Amino acid sequence: MRYIIIGAGAVGGAIGGRLAGAGHEVVLVARGAQYTALRANGLRLVTPDGEHTYRLPTVEGPAGLGELRADDVLVLAVKTQDSEGALAAWGPVPVAGGGTAAERLPLVCAQNGVEGQRLALRRFRRVYGVCVWLPASYREPGVVSAAGAPLTGILFLGRYPHGTDDTVRGIAADLEKTTTFEAPVVPDVVRWQYAKLLTNLGNAIRALSGAADSAESERLRQRVWAEGESVLTAAGIPYASAAEEKARRGDKIALRPLPGTEPGGGSSWQSLSRGTGTIETDYLNGEIVLLGRLHGVPTPLNELLQRLANTFARERQPAGSLPSADLVRLADEAVFHPMPAADGREPGA
Repeated sequence: MRYIIIGAGAVGGAIGGRLAGAGHEVVLVARGAQYTALRANGLRLVTPDGEHTYRLPTVEGPAGLGELRADDVLVLAVKTQDSEGALAAWGPVPVAGGGTAAERLPLVCAQNGVEGQRLALRRFRRVYGVCVWLPASYREPGVVSAAGAPLTGILFLGRYPHGTDDTVRGIAADLEKTTTFEAPVVPDVVRWQYAKLLTNLGNAIRALSGAADSAESERLRQRVWAEGESVLTAAGIPYASAAEEKARRGDKIALRPLPGTEPGGGSSWQSLSRGTGTIETDYLNGEIVLLGRLHGVPTPLNELLQRLANTFARERQPAGSLPSADLVRLADEAVFHPMPAADGREPGA
């Protein structure tokens, strides 16, 4: 199989680099400065086992490849807010032997949240979900760091919305041949993704206040998490427990200091630090806000984080520039003095 990594940033670059290092055929898809750097110098993957440079075919979009092959696997690794454009571009591309990518090729969504695969299923017949446990960062064009060891990551895979098949088992086998990924194939991948979503609710706190080890930030994170759990329970959505996650992860992905790199603060922090102008919070905290509104559960903390993160991204405010004490104060105000509902009623009325 040939792997076409649509979005060769942190997650996509780490997956593409590790697959290439194991001898698999890989094509990278990137834009702007990342595309220029990858074309000129290759992908530099910095890991605890050393620095690896992979000179791989790199394109800006489908036009750079022309007709796709029947053995191609499309890996969607862009941020969720960029999914629709990528899906619209790649879905109609013709495949050798007839048909289009949307009709014939597997699309693997290696993304945070759960919305990307929903969008994909509107266009693609064969969609596969991934629960991504892969600590990686991309802050310099052409360079991706992945600090996990002994494993780079654990990638739960399954057919979306549920089930397994020979295709996903083949993809998992290729990932595990790298010896740097564990790739469990599960029939309920969405259950693992919702558990990861709860963890990702704290991304905005780190992006806004930068205080990863602050006691007050940790208490806020627990409150945000509890709000998310209440929403998932009300919606009847199952998710893997923290105990299950801990048992599967064990000590397989311990973070190691990497030469020439600074510890990252998660994908949302990286978006603010690079000044991209967008952030994926609408599909993390915003997913909880949406479900809360659908099922009548107030979500003032997640609403606050969604609003603040979008403001910071839009105005290109620096990552970590909101003091954690100020963020906690705003959170308390949001809980005790909630904004009225759109219809003018008190929240929850």
